[in-house]
Amino acid sequence: MAFAELAVNTPVLRPGSFSYSIPAGLEIKPGQAVWAPFGPKIVQGIVLEVTEEPAFGQTREICGVISDTPLLSFHQLKLAKWISQTYLSSIYEAVALMLPPSFERQSLAYISLESSPPATAKNPSETLSPNMQKIFDRLKAKDITPQNELEKIFGKKTAQSAILKLINQGLVKRTYRISPVRAKTKFEKHFRLSVQALAFIKNQTLPKLSPRQTQVFDYLQENPGGISKNGLNLLVKNNSAVLKALEQKGLVSTEERQVFRQPIDYSRIPPLPHLELSPPQKKCLEFITRSLNTPPEDDQNPRTFLLHGITGSGKTEIYLQALAESLRLGKKAIVLVPEISLTPQTIARFAGRFPGQIAVLHSRLSPGEQFDEWQRIKNGQADIVIGPRSALFAPLDKPGIIIIDEEHEWTYKQQDPQPRYHTRTVANKMAEEYGAVLVLGSATPDVDSYFKAQKGIYQLLELPERLTPYRGASLPKTELVDMRTELSEGNRSIFSRNLQASIEKVLANHEQAILFINRRGGASFIQCRDCGYVAMCKSCDAPLTYHPDQENLVCHQCGRHYPNPLTCPVCGSRRIKYLGMGTQKLEEETRLAFPQAKLLRWDSDVIKGKNTHQQIMDKFSCHQADILIGTQMVAKGLDLPDVTLVGVINADISLNLPDFRAGERTFQLLAQVAGRAGRGISGGKVVIQTYSPENYAIRSAVCHDYPGFYTKEIVYRQELNNPPFRKLACLVFSHLNHDFCQQQAKLMAKTLREKAEAVGLGNLEILGPAPAFIQRLRGRYRYQLILRSPNPAEFLREINPGQGWSIDIDPYGLC
Repeated sequence: MAFAELAVNTPVLRPGSFSYSIPAGLEIKPGQAVWAPFGPKIVQGIVLEVTEEPAFGQTREICGVISDTPLLSFHQLKLAKWISQTYLSSIYEAVALMLPPSFERQSLAYISLESSPPATAKNPSETLSPNMQKIFDRLKAKDITPQNELEKIFGKKTAQSAILKLINQGLVKRTYRISPVRAKTKFEKHFRLSVQALAFIKNQTLPKLSPRQTQVFDYLQENPGGISKNGLNLLVKNNSAVLKALEQKGLVSTEERQVFRQPIDYSRIPPLPHLELSPPQKKCLEFITRSLNTPPEDDQNPRTFLLHGITGSGKTEIYLQALAESLRLGKKAIVLVPEISLTPQTIARFAGRFPGQIAVLHSRLSPGEQFDEWQRIKNGQADIVIGPRSALFAPLDKPGIIIIDEEHEWTYKQQDPQPRYHTRTVANKMAEEYGAVLVLGSATPDVDSYFKAQKGIYQLLELPERLTPYRGASLPKTELVDMRTELSEGNRSIFSRNLQASIEKVLANHEQAILFINRRGGASFIQCRDCGYVAMCKSCDAPLTYHPDQENLVCHQCGRHYPNPLTCPVCGSRRIKYLGMGTQKLEEETRLAFPQAKLLRWDSDVIKGKNTHQQIMDKFSCHQADILIGTQMVAKGLDLPDVTLVGVINADISLNLPDFRAGERTFQLLAQVAGRAGRGISGGKVVIQTYSPENYAIRSAVCHDYPGFYTKEIVYRQELNNPPFRKLACLVFSHLNHDFCQQQAKLMAKTLREKAEAVGLGNLEILGPAPAFIQRLRGRYRYQLILRSPNPAEFLREINPGQGWSIDIDPYGLC
């Protein structure tokens, strides 16, 4: 008998696989999806390997197959096991990254009356509580009912408790059904003239038709390949009766054809020619193409490249020509962008160069679009996959090159759920597994990446000159404004006099400006001026943000909305003050200061659908607005030639967070948003407003001085043994009860310290426990431990923390 090791789609306390026996006559291969029993349920499983002996003694049989062929390749299964080991996730959580969209289907619980209740339950009404009686009566009326429906009606805890008691009394039973498929291949009915109709036309013996029948018949004759029902509806309204009559006369035949749900209208994207490279670009491309043309086993140099080029230096053209070389060699490619908002602009550039060869994957596509794009990639119909971090796991057959644009961005780090992987780290492993070349591009590289390039772990490629709008163009002039001086001289506006005059000049010249503030909403918090009360979220230890467009307060941690108080709920005072600033408040103030200007706002509050990013970009590109106001979305990779001014309203927002990466984040944000200016022939200017003009990160950003910033930052990192000199792990325990949460965190800290001492790990630091930066989140208190060592994952692999704990290996931040 053969056995299979499965990764099962169900929450499990242990991270490994489960052993199942393979029924006689059933052929199972690694990577295949199957149904398997797990407790009382039937769950999905992915076959990791087929063996002659089970890893565990007792096994149950696999129920059947979901996919006739493997969904995952040998390389993907190997990568999933590595992710599970590296980030301490379950094997199924790692495997799920690579499965088709909408693949996951849960076992849904259904409740129904027992057909043969015990004799002791002849008069159940006498022993049932009111809630049990209500549920019992409902089941008598409706019989089988989804458990989640009962939970919605009676409340989750009440329903679960009552159902459990009814089951224990033998009055009802719980069964499980698999949830329906959420996405599948779409088919559409097509109509064409029948063989008989063609014969009638040839012999000129066509039967008499009504005018509407003649109209439809003529359309079908003009379209011999057939036409869809939807296409025909555009030509002839209310045609169902007409088509039925033509079918009855044997003049029309129908067939079902697959419809591909394309997320992008490629017909609107013009072709783009190859551009001539500058000498620095040519040199960078030569290094990359040399690695592409060298077998991995013969390559003595690192196959990971850090492409460090200032904003507007032509990194994208190097990507495009490196991709062309990879495709020429018969290899495919993955291109990653940090934000979905950048995907339309990236697609336009890449699809213009490689028409018909692009596939797109991201979460804002509909389930059907995601399904069809995944199938196109799996079937080898796309050579280049573009998208955010999830696109890394597209089912490409042996990619030859992986490109990560803006590689420093924090959005490449998965936060929740598990596995909490970093895209750059996984891409490195993936490139190693496939023998691919990895290109990391940025104007402000991650300190860890630059450190590895300095140490020779990566190859450093540099583009020191700007090519936009012409070769040798200078970076925009950047001016620093000390807002303390502005205040002391009587200017209480959010706009410094420098920025005010600069905006007026831009508007007078019919140019465009970007105003950047990395905070959403109107006021950051509201406070009573009499008693000091601050409106806080009831579920989180976080102040509520005022949103003037909705006239309410919003918690940016859990998303709960609250009414805007007119009086203080503590002392009754009407002296409520709105403090702080976000994009909506900035929009209001800009409209008051510059009433003649047309404004656009770009933040997550205005993003309603998958095309909103593109619509905002199109409006601003077509100069339907003079000023674009936004959060970090406006700082990433946008190429807008008419933007001659960038104003940073407050450069200090990210600077004072209790996080060792605060300086790096601030420098990167300021340098990136400054790079949006001066991409046209009119040049550009950047005005940065700050209350900390002496800070090294801000001063380096003003001077566009990455080496200077890195030199100072790496010294601070080494002094405190922070990455890249040590690795970090963050353990967080959450619970509804504060004291229990604190107690469990202390207990875990004691356990870890004893374990470290027992195995002689003198280089392992355990910091904490301490309350998390936001101590209560969504009603649960949180305490955290920080581990710092050369390899904390290896130490934690032997620890089973239990329920309530989450582990983040290489956390991007500590707050």
